[in-house]
Amino acid sequence: MLDNLIIFVLAAFLGTEILSRVPQTLHTPLMSGANAISGITVVGALVAAGMTQGPWSTWLGFGALVVATINVVGGFLVTDRMLKMFGRKQAPPSQVDASSAAQRTDGTAS
Repeated sequence: MLDNLIIFVLAAFLGTEILSRVPQTLHTPLMSGANAISGITVVGALVAAGMTQGPWSTWLGFGALVVATINVVGGFLVTDRMLKMFGRKQAPPSQVDASSAAQRTDGTAS
């Protein structure tokens, strides 16, 4: 169990150091691009939770599974929101209906 705890602390420290050095303008695109790769952490957490015999290791693996799942789902939500920001803006249906009605009264479109 001590080995697992040491690996966890080192991974947390390394992740914090790497992410703190990434500029803010690159953070969201890099995280959304790496989101699919983050799915591997879910598999690793499942292995960690199921492979051990002790209750502490099982709970630590379960906690890792919950955090990894939140990370993956949150990453996909952020990516979807970011893609919607850069998507083409569409006019609301009321404006589209009004403009097509105005064209029909002018006789320019049938």
